[in-house]
Amino acid sequence: MPSGLVALLDDVASITKLAAASLDDIGAAAGKAGTKAAGVVVDDAAVTPNYVTGFTPDRELPIIWKIARGSLKNKLLFLLPAAMLLSAFAPWAITPLLMLGGAYLCFEASEKIMEAVIGHDAHVADVPVDTPPGEMEAEKISGAIRTDFILSAEIMAIALADVADRPLVTQGVVLAVVGIAITAAVYGAVGLIVKMDDIGLHLAQRRAAATRALGRGLVRGMPILMKALGIIGTAAMLWVGGGIVVHGLEEFHLTPIPNLLHDAAEGAGHAVPFAGGAVEWVVNALGAAVVGLVIGGIVIAALHLINKARGKTH
Repeated sequence: MPSGLVALLDDVASITKLAAASLDDIGAAAGKAGTKAAGVVVDDAAVTPNYVTGFTPDRELPIIWKIARGSLKNKLLFLLPAAMLLSAFAPWAITPLLMLGGAYLCFEASEKIMEAVIGHDAHVADVPVDTPPGEMEAEKISGAIRTDFILSAEIMAIALADVADRPLVTQGVVLAVVGIAITAAVYGAVGLIVKMDDIGLHLAQRRAAATRALGRGLVRGMPILMKALGIIGTAAMLWVGGGIVVHGLEEFHLTPIPNLLHDAAEGAGHAVPFAGGAVEWVVNALGAAVVGLVIGGIVIAALHLINKARGKTH
C-alpha cells in the first residue's frame, strides 16, 4: 500500500511538472507572439481614444468597455476558430495571408503619412447634430469594433505564424492568451489615457503646490502624448508590416531584398562593435520601414488608379 501511494505521488509529481513545463512553454510562446504584434497593438491604442471624442466624461469608460468586449468577441469567437481551421486545413495559406495583412498595415501607415504631409478631406461625413446621443454612441462603438476586427485579425495572424509549428491545442491556447492579454492591455491603457486629463484636473485643484503642478502637467501633456502615440503607431505599422512582407519573401526564397537588409544591418553592426546588436536591430527596423513605405505607396497609387478608372474623385 505505501509503495502504491509513493508511485501515485510520483505520477502526480510528474504530471504536475509536465503541466508546469507546458504552461511555461505556452507563456513563453504567447509572450513572443504578442511582442511581434507590438506595432499593431500600439496603433490600436493610438486609434481607439478618438472614438470617445465628443462624449461627456461619464460615458467615456462605458464606451471603452463596450469596445473592449467587442474586441474580445472578435478575437475569441470569430478569429480564433478561423485561425485554427486555417492551421489545420490550409497551413500553406498562413504566410500569403500574413503578407497581405502586412501590406495592409503598410498602406494604412503610408496613408497616414500622406495625409499628414499633403492634408486630406474628410473621408466620412460628420454625424448630424440632431442625431440622438444614444444612436451616435452606438454608431461610434460599431465603427470602433469594425476597425478593431481588422487590427485583431492582424494580431492573431502574427501570433499564429509564430506558433505554426506547435501542436494544434497549444496554438489555440496561445492565441487565446494573446487575445485576452492584448485586449486587456490595450483597452486598459486606452481607459487610462482618456481619463488622464480628468485626473490632471482633479490634481490641479488640490492644495499642495507640487500636486497642482503635476495636474497641470498632465492636462498640458495629454495632447502631446496623443500626437506621440500616433507617430509611434504609424512608425511601428511600417516597421511591422514591412518586416512581415520581407520575412514572407524569405519563406518563398525570394531573397534579394531580405539579403540586402541583412547585409546592411550586419555591416552597420560590425562598424559599431560596442553596440553591434542594437545597431543591427535599428538598421533592420529602418530597412523594414522603408520597404513598408514603398509597399504602402504602391498600394495607394494602385487604389488611386482604380478609383480614377471608376470615375471616383476619392
